[in-house]
Amino acid sequence: MKKVFGVFGDPIGHSLSPLMHNAAFSALALDCAYHAFRVRPEKLEKAVLGAEAMGFGGVNLTVPLKEKALELDCIEPDPLAKKIGAVNTLVFREEGEGGRKIRGYNTDGLGAKQALLDFAVEIKGSKILIVGAGGAARAIGFRFVEDGAEVIIANRTEKKAIALAGDIAGTMPEGRIRGTGLSGLDTLVREADVLINATTLGMYPNLNTSIVDAGALHPDLAVFDIVYNPLQTKLLKDAEAAGAKAVSGAMMLVYQGAEAFRLWTGIEPPVELMKKTVLEALGT
Repeated sequence: MKKVFGVFGDPIGHSLSPLMHNAAFSALALDCAYHAFRVRPEKLEKAVLGAEAMGFGGVNLTVPLKEKALELDCIEPDPLAKKIGAVNTLVFREEGEGGRKIRGYNTDGLGAKQALLDFAVEIKGSKILIVGAGGAARAIGFRFVEDGAEVIIANRTEKKAIALAGDIAGTMPEGRIRGTGLSGLDTLVREADVLINATTLGMYPNLNTSIVDAGALHPDLAVFDIVYNPLQTKLLKDAEAAGAKAVSGAMMLVYQGAEAFRLWTGIEPPVELMKKTVLEALGT
């Protein structure tokens, strides 16, 4: 019987995860199918338990469900996801007499790290500015502080940025991190080595929006936008015009998805095919 996988989120129509994972399943001749499902936060528990009851192999979670998942008693987060405070991958496994267990993981930080490494962006010792304080920002912030970066979390709600920075510092006291509001953002960008958009600003259909004024971007900067639809957001176009490195969120999508694939199947995923599928779908 075909094993079903999926992604839950709201909105979800823009997701390229079904194309990417179905291409991988097909290439490896696995009898599996991956679908996108619109799930509102208040319905997440019912959706997760329904997927578990129907024998799903696994589920990805995207905006705005990653942090909500940690509130659900039916999900058992692994230590990293628990520390981060966000889950983006669920694995349904048989575990002894207790029946099925729903395990929660977070592959976002690993995906973001590999995306930057592909562009020869140094993380250790870099000044990294993350705009946003949601689930993706949590995962990326934890990963990069752990890897030796100096991280600033900037968010429209300053208290949320400060709280997130405190959470990260509390688990890794040797790391250097602080939270702030968006006032003075241009100055922070000019002082940064890496700028990361961890918000949905610039996502289709809001193509003419960006987190920062183009004049603040500079040639010594690497700009990473977790938004991947469109492939070239306004932020990335402005970054290229300024002579900065422009890193698309499509690569983070691929690498976090590849890690989820490993967790679900125990099989090495066809990463290059997954990249090709995503880039072709985005029109490159």
